[in-house]
Amino acid sequence: MVTANATEHPDKVGLRIQRSGRWEDVTYAEFGAQVRAVAKGLVAGGVQAGDRVCLLAKTRYEWTVCDFAIWTAGAVVVPVYETSSADQVAWILSDSGARAIIVETPEHAAMVESLREGVPELGSVWTLDQDAVGTLSVAGADVPDSELAARRATLHADTLATLIYTSGTTGRPKGCELTHGNFLLEIDNGITLLDRFMNKQGSLLLFIPLAHVLARVLQVGAIRTRTVIGHTPDVSNLLEDLAAFKPTFVLAVPRVFEKVYNGAKQKADDGGKGKIFDKAAAVAIAWSRAQDTGGAGLGLKLQHALFDRLVYSKLRQALGGRCEGAISGGAPLGERLGHFFRGVGVTVFEGYGLTETTAAAAVNYEAALRIGTVGRPLPGVSAAIAEDGEVLLRGGIVMRGYWKNEQATAEAIDGDGWFHTGDIGELDSEGFLKITGRKKEILVTAGGKNVAPAVLEDRLRAHKLVSQCIVVGDQRPFIGALVTLDVEALPAWLKSQDRPDSTTPDQLREDPVLLAEIQSAVTEANKAVSQAEAIKKFRVLGVDFTEANGTLTPSLKLKRQVVMKEYADEVEHLYAR
Repeated sequence: MVTANATEHPDKVGLRIQRSGRWEDVTYAEFGAQVRAVAKGLVAGGVQAGDRVCLLAKTRYEWTVCDFAIWTAGAVVVPVYETSSADQVAWILSDSGARAIIVETPEHAAMVESLREGVPELGSVWTLDQDAVGTLSVAGADVPDSELAARRATLHADTLATLIYTSGTTGRPKGCELTHGNFLLEIDNGITLLDRFMNKQGSLLLFIPLAHVLARVLQVGAIRTRTVIGHTPDVSNLLEDLAAFKPTFVLAVPRVFEKVYNGAKQKADDGGKGKIFDKAAAVAIAWSRAQDTGGAGLGLKLQHALFDRLVYSKLRQALGGRCEGAISGGAPLGERLGHFFRGVGVTVFEGYGLTETTAAAAVNYEAALRIGTVGRPLPGVSAAIAEDGEVLLRGGIVMRGYWKNEQATAEAIDGDGWFHTGDIGELDSEGFLKITGRKKEILVTAGGKNVAPAVLEDRLRAHKLVSQCIVVGDQRPFIGALVTLDVEALPAWLKSQDRPDSTTPDQLREDPVLLAEIQSAVTEANKAVSQAEAIKKFRVLGVDFTEANGTLTPSLKLKRQVVMKEYADEVEHLYAR
């Protein structure tokens, strides 16, 4: 597809790269030439067809160049999160048998060099911040085009394209074997459902890590559909980047949408317009719900039009002013947020899938949208619910298997080709899939009540002061929760309480006013479940769950076993008489 774009649409802008605060256009001819030049450099550097090449960097333009260059050289891309520890990098390098690695910084390169003794197959290390693209391009200057043509000729639909190591909440990460055919089925079936946004008039700003399969699939899909791509690695400047890039479409995890909502509400509260915002939010949600039952009545339409001018238009401007849709993945979004964003004019299409299914196995789209579900299975994908409630998937997007791990592959994919997802879900009469929890995360109270923690956790995190939470209660007399505070939202709350802004979460753990605020969030969350499933007690922690302290995966999923081990004393405190 890179070659086709460069040949058939050479002068069309395909990507934009941020330099010195400005977005500069890159044509398909320029992008194709860079991909070929880097691919030749890899060939000159000893990379053979079928070799594994690791790619460790933040989301940036060069990531996409190198990704396609590795494929053009006939090799297999092994993405690594740039936040990975030395132990994680060592495992991926050794398990994959990587022959080369492209890293981002000199610090990354030094870390890799320190691991060489345990990865004897590793050859060259190139560093993006030290002009790896230029270095490889010069090194490969004498490699003929015929060599790249020969390398491409070795690739087929069932050729291994990438090994993506699942970040995994337990144990060693496993390498998911995804083929070129897996990617093509995924983008040609999935992306076509989103053709209103993913097209040659559209633009997509990527900011979640490209090591994550969902960002990667959208990157490949954008090249396929000629949707203009931009990259930004620093989400602390996300609103400024969105305003400058003006995407028509974005991809994010639910926490980003929660932050946008909570940030807008906080700004309104600080400006004395909190009641107006709350009313506008209620109208947006009511208007969206009405779309599923015949449309809004005249009164609701008028209110919606008024708030569109006063509130919703400003929210759309915060996303760049052109954004009409978004994809949310990685975790459940929650029905309330889904209706809110559709009500303000930016429909969030929630989907569902895993690394093992080349990202989305099911997705909502305009012609088949049911908020609160993850949509219908993609064309060519079958879904079923096992007797114990587990979601099973089958089709051309399912991975070939786990790298060098026949036992794990046999446990995941049965003899009939069904992939056992580990998620619990339901299929309604019209084929819409709803995920209700993780099989391994279902809590069974001492009274025998089965509780899916995700429902309560999603609702708790919706409160502006809550950053993360974990619902506990397995083999316990009742359900409890550990809650962490959002340090970004805290200063405004402290100001509203006339407290010093230097007050830390640790100092607020037993504060009665804060505890009353969190209790209100717990009460709201409990409305979604029965009395037996409701949170009876909670503890506020002094430290947040983060990727840096090992309690979240790079895709911001909770490592439950790690949290339960690290905070065992806090859990015991909940149940102390």
